[in-house]
Amino acid sequence: MGRPGRNLGVIAFIGIKVFCMLWNDNEKDLNAVSDSVLDLVFSISCKCLPVDHAFSLSKALQEQLPWLADEEHAGMHQIHIMTSGHGWERPSGADALMLLSRRTKFILRLPKHRVDNAKTLVGKTLLVDGNELTVNNASIRLFSDITTLVSRYVVTGGEDENVFSKEIVDQLGSMGIKPKKMLCGIEKSIKIDEQVVATRSVMVADISQEEALLLQQKGLGPHRIYGCGLFIPQKDINEI
Repeated sequence: MGRPGRNLGVIAFIGIKVFCMLWNDNEKDLNAVSDSVLDLVFSISCKCLPVDHAFSLSKALQEQLPWLADEEHAGMHQIHIMTSGHGWERPSGADALMLLSRRTKFILRLPKHRVDNAKTLVGKTLLVDGNELTVNNASIRLFSDITTLVSRYVVTGGEDENVFSKEIVDQLGSMGIKPKKMLCGIEKSIKIDEQVVATRSVMVADISQEEALLLQQKGLGPHRIYGCGLFIPQKDINEI
C-alpha cells in the first residue's frame, strides 16, 4: 500500500485536527534572510474590531496608501488575538467584536522599497467599521527561516478538500517548493465588499530554508491585500 498523499508528491494530512511533529530550529542567521520583502510591524491603539475586518481595514489603508493594492508582493495581515486565555475565548462570529490589548500588532507585508512610504501611517487614525485604530509606531521584521509555515487564509475557490489540496500542491510545485507534509484546516469565509470568499488555513512543513523564504515572499493565491495567502512561521498547530 502506498503512503497517503504519495500521488501528490507529498504526505498530505487533510481533515486531521491534531498530529505530532518534531523539529529542531536552527539558530537564525539574519544575514542569510532576504530583506527584499519584509514585514512592517505597527503598534496600535484600538479598543475593538469585528472578527471579519479585512475589507474595511484594507479600504482604510488604501485611502492612506493608494499604491498598496497594485504593489507586487504587498499584503495586509489580518489582526488576530489569542484563541483563548484566562477564562475567555476569541469570538467566532464574523460580526462579533474582538477586544484588543495594548500588545496587539498590525502588520503589512511589503517590498523593501515601500517601507518608508508605509511609515507615513504612523500617527494616523483609521476608521475600521466605525472603530478607531490609531497607528503609533513601526518596526521592521525580517522573514523567519523556520521551515514550518502557515497561512490562516488561502482562497479555495469553493473546491472540496481533496481538490483544494491538489491545487495547493500544484501551486507550490510551480514555485519549486516540495513540502514533505501539508495540513489544510477548516474552511472559513471572509467578506470582501459584497462577495463572500471561501478560504482554508494551510500549513506546510519540512521544506528547506530557501523554500520557506520564497513562500513568505511570494505567498499563495489572490487577495493578499485582504490578508489571504500570506505565510508566517508556525510552531503551534492548534492555531489552525
